Amino acid sequence: MKTSRGSATRIVLVGRNRAGYWVALEQGGSFGGLFVNRAQALKYALFENGGHPESIIEVTREIELEIRTSL
Repeated sequence: MKTSRGSATRIVLVGRNRAGYWVALEQGGSFGGLFVNRAQALKYALFENGGHPESIIEVTREIELEIRTSL
């Protein structure tokens, strides 16, 4: 999928983690966030993927937000 600017549209997974919080996570791990409610997770996902609701996938399995750091 491409945007009008030619860059690839990012797939964002949205679901709950094991503690019950909502997670929005870019499929490749480039960005993500932890949220108290579904609405905020979806709003973040939509903003970060450039406004493409068709590229947001709500998952039923648990997903976890992993923070990667490089030293």
